Amino acid sequence: MSDRYADAVDDEAATFRLAYVPGVTPGKWVRVWSERRPDVPIELITVAATDGAACVRDGIADIALLRLPLERDGLSVIPLYTEVSVVVVPKEHAISAVDEVTVADLQDETVLHPLDDVLDWVALPGEEAFERPADTELAISHVASEVGVLVTPQSLARLHHRRDLTYRPVADAPQSQVGLVWRSDHTTDLVDEFVGIVRGRTANSSRGRTIVPDDGSGDQGGGTAKRRGARQGSQPRKVVGDKTPKVRRGGTGRAKGSGRPRRRR
Repeated sequence: MSDRYADAVDDEAATFRLAYVPGVTPGKWVRVWSERRPDVPIELITVAATDGAACVRDGIADIALLRLPLERDGLSVIPLYTEVSVVVVPKEHAISAVDEVTVADLQDETVLHPLDDVLDWVALPGEEAFERPADTELAISHVASEVGVLVTPQSLARLHHRRDLTYRPVADAPQSQVGLVWRSDHTTDLVDEFVGIVRGRTANSSRGRTIVPDDGSGDQGGGTAKRRGARQGSQPRKVVGDKTPKVRRGGTGRAKGSGRPRRRR
């Protein structure tokens, strides 16, 4: 650990900096941190989905909640959960009449592909729009203008919710995984503490313990176990969307319904 980081840990007035990407809501963990470490203020930093790893590597944030996959060199990563992907459509669209669709049901649709798309598509379904929207928020406004439909993680559909739009799960679409990320050479006691909070450790068990990224073996990394980088073999739990309570942050023609979605019985 560098002298700069050691000084930060010893400084009672140090601020712990947590970065997170759109759609991820760290509110419940921030509340636990504030109760457990009132001596260390926590600063929330919102970052674009494509900039999160750079924010951690450059030391702008101590730890971050980012979308995976990402380049892991020099980083420790703990996968947390995987989100369901949904298709966002106008409320009058044929897809709104069903509970769930597949990628094949979108083959006759114009599918928008924003530049900040976080889904790892092998091939985008349907007909791609003439121009890629700059970001997901703009793509959703295009859906409202009936330019096309959008497949995105459910949390982003909720974040940019509009009353004239709805969304339905896409059963076999790529999904977005969210993970906890920090620099491997910056595993301070404060980073350990926050990882413990996210992993559900109590105040008594997390204070002074070494946190080991999940390798799927059930070992929680307590006691004097050596710190290890996250292994790619861990199995994150799957959740439908991100149900974490929201937290206040300071500072940053009609689509063709000619696909064959499965209808309600």
